[in-house]
Amino acid sequence: MAYKDVSEDAINSIAKFINQKSNKNYSIPVLGDEANPEVPHIFEIIPFTEIDKTSRKFYAIDGSYNSQEFYNGMCIAVYAVGYICYQDGKQICLNDLNDPVILGKSYFPERILIINDEDKEAIYDELFSLDPVKNLMTFFGDSPKEVFAYDKKAICTTTSTLLSFCQGVLELALVYEIANLETTKAGDFILRDGTLRPVDVKQKYSVALGEYLKKKEIIIAAITKNSGIKMELSYTFKQIDAYLQDKLKPVYSFKNPDPRSQKLCCWFEVPITVLSSAYGQMYIKKELTGGRGFGLFFAARLDYVEKLQNYDWLVVDVNIFDAIPGIKTSNTKRDMPFLTDLFKELTRLTQEHYILGYPYPLVEVHNFITLKKAFKDEIVKRVKFALYGNQQMDNVDIENIFLDIHDRF
Repeated sequence: MAYKDVSEDAINSIAKFINQKSNKNYSIPVLGDEANPEVPHIFEIIPFTEIDKTSRKFYAIDGSYNSQEFYNGMCIAVYAVGYICYQDGKQICLNDLNDPVILGKSYFPERILIINDEDKEAIYDELFSLDPVKNLMTFFGDSPKEVFAYDKKAICTTTSTLLSFCQGVLELALVYEIANLETTKAGDFILRDGTLRPVDVKQKYSVALGEYLKKKEIIIAAITKNSGIKMELSYTFKQIDAYLQDKLKPVYSFKNPDPRSQKLCCWFEVPITVLSSAYGQMYIKKELTGGRGFGLFFAARLDYVEKLQNYDWLVVDVNIFDAIPGIKTSNTKRDMPFLTDLFKELTRLTQEHYILGYPYPLVEVHNFITLKKAFKDEIVKRVKFALYGNQQMDNVDIENIFLDIHDRF
């Protein structure tokens, strides 16, 4: 099938959808009551010369998975999760390796070969033998049957479902691990890519983790540039950007005298109407029950690079216990001083990297842990090397095992 065979109606329907979403007006004003979290709260970025002048540590977690299936029914499947930490603008060592480059801590499985359903179940079982996951399950105080939304059989149905589950659970386990490190103190940050909405873990248990972090005064935030929220707020972002750059900046009383460093940032809580359009019913409730996870969505601009419109905006999922301290007693008042400090602190991480406006620890942990597109070639070369080294097979047989039939088409 050629790309030209896709009908014009199909293409036009996409264009129509994008146009409608990009011009949807949610009537969010560029100015409003400072006590209202759902209007832009504007502030001056922390000066570049002061971004490393903090005692806080900034941890960042990320995970990845990849698999490769061969013509003979053999599949190699790997997931990886790890974290890094920055303090005073420098990455600190978290492992026992004698390596000047690899400073983060990572976890990989030993079971990576799948030839039948029993192998998938073995990968599932191995996950629960990893120390971080064992510790997390002890904290939850229940069996996997109670904690997770799906049972072992359902999770092991497909390789991608299994690997996604393993990655997600291990990422959550590392949140708990970091929170209990001797080096982690009150006021430190844990950053995650994505959201605080673990789809595999029942909300009761993820909420318990969010409350635990609140008690320890450890700040967690999940951050992403990719979200349906950004499509919904495209028009709003353009209006705010135009106001910040064209109207407010020329008259703003900047503390920083250098015009090149005078940048205005802002944040606001995402209204339920936007969440409903972006996600349907899944994420719209700003409560501890009836939804998923322990987050509260905000939109934020943490740097101003140029007029790239909504590319520079982030969606930040904040611990609901931090944002709404009285949430358990149905007191919905937002902690505005905390939120103001949170977003200002994040600007320390968004100014000295090749993706300006996005926290650099998340970029670095992504590079540290991601299983690259060359995964197949790398893993196959290592397996071949082991086979040749042990002289277990004839070289022709070794090469034929990993033959890609599609290359012959």
